[in-house]
Amino acid sequence: MLKRLNGIFISGLFVLIGLTSFAQNNNTSSPFSRFGLGDLHSYSYGRFAGMGGASLGSRHQLQINTANPASYAAVDSMSFIFEFGADGRFSEYKSANSKYTTNDVNFRYFSFSFPITRWAAATMGITPFADKGYEISVVEELPGVGRVQSDYFGTGTISKAYIGAGFNINESLSVGANVYYLFGTLDQNNSIRFLDDASQYTFQEVERTRLRDFAYLLGMQYNIPLQNDKHLTLGATFEKKSDFTAFHSLNQQKLLRLGSNTIADSISVIVDDKSAIQLPTSFGFGVTYTQLHKLEVNADFYHSKWSDAKFFGSTIPELTDQTRLSLGAEYIPEGSSIRSYFKRIRYRAGIHTDKSYLKINNQQLNETGMSFGVGLPVTRSKSTINLAVEFGRRGTVKDNLIRENYTKISLYLNLADRWFMQQKFD
Repeated sequence: MLKRLNGIFISGLFVLIGLTSFAQNNNTSSPFSRFGLGDLHSYSYGRFAGMGGASLGSRHQLQINTANPASYAAVDSMSFIFEFGADGRFSEYKSANSKYTTNDVNFRYFSFSFPITRWAAATMGITPFADKGYEISVVEELPGVGRVQSDYFGTGTISKAYIGAGFNINESLSVGANVYYLFGTLDQNNSIRFLDDASQYTFQEVERTRLRDFAYLLGMQYNIPLQNDKHLTLGATFEKKSDFTAFHSLNQQKLLRLGSNTIADSISVIVDDKSAIQLPTSFGFGVTYTQLHKLEVNADFYHSKWSDAKFFGSTIPELTDQTRLSLGAEYIPEGSSIRSYFKRIRYRAGIHTDKSYLKINNQQLNETGMSFGVGLPVTRSKSTINLAVEFGRRGTVKDNLIRENYTKISLYLNLADRWFMQQKFD
């Protein structure tokens, strides 16, 4: 019992540390994050990073699948599981006239799962939901005015803290739910300067949005036994349209230089105006084929109706419906091999295509990618080191837009420990 309580205490401590980390330190350098809530994160992590993100039908005794809470019921009833990880995204952005590179490394998520009964288990954790992080400068020549420089700068993270449970209704059907809390702050700053006339004013706009509130995700999985330790699992998830409390602040002003002095003239000031951001209905379907301790093949369809989302009572023209298709597989040469460590390694690969929730210059921002990964078993334990690399492309250079070519490297640690077992000594 003491060991169990110590485990809970340590895990809770990690939750608090991670909560602070996500709220303050998650970052991106993507120019696409200027729009909407920023760059949205995938619904799946961990072992699925090497499988194209396909996960809605997957069930595993010693791996956490937060994408579908019904999967929690498959967790080993004698084990406590803790997962956390980080990834690095290395991107080259290219337009018709220029290109530049960025590197972003972040602590990505953590989660822990523990059994409640033989037919139910619970999971808690925290993960980023969306990030803003851009710095854009544009110089234009205007007739009769001269050169005008427009600067755009944004930062911030929206995080998701959740607690969920999964239940086995019978041998075939499992259901589950995540209750989550979204919170965070997004800042957007704009300025306009007249470069050829120092007597002209500078326009500045500082905008801040704070978001917080609860919502939930529902999940279901139906397992169909086949012959010789083979299974087919159907999975589904659903999130209803939800209103989140939001506070909007805005400060617009003109700055005029007179010699060594600067005079500020306020145009508009709004301080913590309470309103709402309405996030859309989302749903997903997945199918998983499993050959026990040998092979798993996953396929997902996910859709989120962002065209219906409302920010402070208005729809956003840059938002459109998101659709993602994912396919991935995991292969184990010989999971119980004693002589060969390499035969116990889990080899993974996957692909995905994502029509994102952003529409820029009437062009939907599309992404395609392929991923590869391994699950490295830790000697003398049930734990796993999950490594993955993903290569992808997002956007286009057509219509004065930007294309991103990226490489993402992920490291996720899965720590599994036996609970509720009394050791015996002769």
